Amino acid sequence: MLGDDAELTAAVLAAQDGNETAFRTVYRAVHPRLLGYVRTLVGDPDAEDVASEAWLQIARDLDRFDGDADRFRGWAARIARNRALDHIRMRGRRPAIGGDETELTGKPAESDTAGEAIEALATGSTLSLIARLPQDQAEAVVLRVVVGLDAKTAAETLGKRPGAVRTAAHRGLKRLAELLGEDPESAGPLDALPPQREPQDSAVTSASVTHMRPRTQKDM
Repeated sequence: MLGDDAELTAAVLAAQDGNETAFRTVYRAVHPRLLGYVRTLVGDPDAEDVASEAWLQIARDLDRFDGDADRFRGWAARIARNRALDHIRMRGRRPAIGGDETELTGKPAESDTAGEAIEALATGSTLSLIARLPQDQAEAVVLRVVVGLDAKTAAETLGKRPGAVRTAAHRGLKRLAELLGEDPESAGPLDALPPQREPQDSAVTSASVTHMRPRTQKDM
């Protein structure tokens, strides 16, 4: 397991045992990219509120989670997506999904375009462009490239086959390249995406567990 993944896994385990500092570590490592995903679903004005609702559920249900850092990111993404879809239904708005999702089934891309995109896309300058993609492509790109899920975990989050997610991500990244070509100022000097997880000062272990009071968004 990679260093950052090992640290996040240790932090999740410690947070499950009641370590409030560990929960903050988990939040700071996962929240920025999770918020980017929520923005593609509900738009910027409502993203913070929806993400807050997702984190409240994550905190409440954390003791039910079982898995490592990768599985935690997928679990958190599924919770965030469900909260976003609830919000969309409540507000009477629907995501603008382009095309029939079933046409993607069984047509995986030839290569893992998400990995290639990490070398080219800049998070800040492209999230607004990602929002211009058909919804299925936007979600696939954000889950693969920004949140950092593999195709299988992203597919579980979306309720699709891995091949469909790979193809949607491939098509979305191709369209992003076209959009960047049409609007060079949006791209600027394209920097690589920041590391998937922020380095931690020290690994959190269950030995440092403290009892937690109820967590609030202000505490995170």
